[in-house]
Amino acid sequence: MRKKADLPQKQCAECNRPFTWRKKWARDWERVRYCSERCRRSARQARTAAKEPPPS
Repeated sequence: MRKKADLPQKQCAECNRPFTWRKKWARDWERVRYCSERCRRSARQARTAAKEPPPS
């Protein structure tokens, strides 16, 4: 059994907080970019808001 301190960590692309590996991310840990669903959604909203043309 590994200690939590020994698990790999990453920085969240949205909030820049560190987060640790979780078993549910085992298959695609290399592709995980966000610490939570909330950060993933807010990043997506920011991207779509930047693409929309300004209202006329």
